[in-house]
Amino acid sequence: MNGTGRTARFSTGWPQPRSPATLRSMHSSSNKNRGLTAATIFLLVLPPLLWAGNSVVGRAVYDMVPPMTLNFLRWVCAALILLPFGYQIFRPGSGLLTNWRRYALLGLLGVGSYNSLQYLALHTSSAVNVTLVASSMPVWMMIIGRLFHGAAIRPVQVVGAALSLAGVVVILGQGEWAQLMQFQFVPGDLLMIAATILWSFYSWQLLRGGDSPAVQSTWATFLLVQVLYGAAWSGLFTAVEWSITDVQLEWNWTLTAALAYVAIGPAVIAYRCWGLGVQRVGPTTAGFFNNLTPLFAALLALVMIGETPQLYHAFAFALILGGIVLSSGQRT
Repeated sequence: MNGTGRTARFSTGWPQPRSPATLRSMHSSSNKNRGLTAATIFLLVLPPLLWAGNSVVGRAVYDMVPPMTLNFLRWVCAALILLPFGYQIFRPGSGLLTNWRRYALLGLLGVGSYNSLQYLALHTSSAVNVTLVASSMPVWMMIIGRLFHGAAIRPVQVVGAALSLAGVVVILGQGEWAQLMQFQFVPGDLLMIAATILWSFYSWQLLRGGDSPAVQSTWATFLLVQVLYGAAWSGLFTAVEWSITDVQLEWNWTLTAALAYVAIGPAVIAYRCWGLGVQRVGPTTAGFFNNLTPLFAALLALVMIGETPQLYHAFAFALILGGIVLSSGQRT
């Protein structure tokens, strides 16, 4: 993210190896100097939109396929999609096996655990509630960055987080205080809190680097490595699910279409964009964009049941957007 090595760093879209001190310096200079360009905003807005759809779709098919099985099938399909673009990682000396600890951790945090917990949460919580709980991500990003990566927390980021969370509260209450008072947490919401914490760790790990040139040769190679290890974790979780529950799959066109969507959009496209966005502005600023997910989920749910957006949606969007702009240090 600094002037030296920019071409190599941005050619593949994934970070190069950095020491903790350099990581802190780059994270600080990223937030101060690069700013939010139109391209970066697009990269960080598209994943929340796709992930909102993931929650809505996951909720729609929760009675057709168990959560761990859905996650495993999703990432197997994603791996097949990525294979023609990232097959180089199977060549000898690529680092696929020698750097297995890093990729096993990334696969566990970002592919195996987060998505499994999300689909499991959707069995007892709504799509909007799941995305609302995940809106705590900016806070966890700041805490984890400070505790484990030495990243400073700027006062403006705290204010931005409060402003952005206020927008989420507006959605939660549907613009009415009485509606907000009726909100209740369910077991699925607690699962999403755990999933959000794990995703925050994953996002920070993306910046640590330590990958071979072969893994960084294209955008697909690094993502495919994560997906392969993540699918292995998901397969393990699925095996446990099948051993302790009576698994029933209801294959139909709805489930097939849902599987295609979650494999292409929220998996391949969203993860690609998120990785680039995190690299450009850092995990903390990127985390604020995640607060757009409940807004998108609410709007998608409204569209799917034939209702029209309300004024409070626009107000919530303005608050969330204000939090993003403020936290990134930009002037309107």
